[in-house]
Amino acid sequence: METKRAPFPAAIGADGVFEGYASLFAVRDTCGDIVERGAFAASLQRRGAVSVKMLWQHRAEEPIGVWAHIAEDARGLKVRGRLDLSVARAREALSLIRAGALDGLSIGFRTLRAASDPKTGARRLLELDLIEISIVTFPALPQARIAVIPALATAPRHAAAQLGQKLARLRMQLAVKRFEATLQRLSTSQ
Repeated sequence: METKRAPFPAAIGADGVFEGYASLFAVRDTCGDIVERGAFAASLQRRGAVSVKMLWQHRAEEPIGVWAHIAEDARGLKVRGRLDLSVARAREALSLIRAGALDGLSIGFRTLRAASDPKTGARRLLELDLIEISIVTFPALPQARIAVIPALATAPRHAAAQLGQKLARLRMQLAVKRFEATLQRLSTSQ
């Protein structure tokens, strides 16, 4: 089995849900491979998202979540998954992702068809059997990342920012009132 890795920014929903791209088409990775559009189509039709495992560091004995949606679009292999927070390693992964210590996605697959590019020497991956997508430490495809956290990509994100601003204003008002009270005490004690 071969593996390909792709980093993502340290951001994830509180429920462990995230989405992004596990692979991009027509982009050469650090291993010299280029995944071609359509390479995952037959495998996804056979397996579906539920049969593609979400693993920790490509370890078959450490599943940490489930993929809810995996599909090819014009850009690459778009994924949406959820860490299973009842699993200790998934909670650790969530913590490490939030801290910025863990930032990679990696695909595990079998090569069914490939061709060598005589101009660049790159291996063009034409058909792959997608087996798993892992959360990893060291990625090989820097352009593929988690792009959206569904629960945070909507209005609540704006509402949270507004709430933070209101809280800051209230803290400032409280500090001003305390300062005024201190000045008043000092002036009456003289």
